[in-house]
Amino acid sequence: MKNILYDGYLGPRLPREVQLKRVKRVIQEELTPLQRETLIAYYFQEQTVTQIASDRGVNKSTVSRTLKRAEAKLRRYLKY
Repeated sequence: MKNILYDGYLGPRLPREVQLKRVKRVIQEELTPLQRETLIAYYFQEQTVTQIASDRGVNKSTVSRTLKRAEAKLRRYLKY
């Protein structure tokens, strides 16, 4: 089923190299250090939310909120 509520960009796509460069820039320059660390641990180091929370000595919900905020910021900056 097609998602008719999608309001993102539907025009031509950028080359993969350009997309990767933009993602790296946003991760380095726009995320807070904690958001950056959480995003990298979760997506690139393949740690679970529970593992990240245990390593930092915080609740799982704190890690989840940090991760969701980082993802939202990434989407917002990469939207244009």
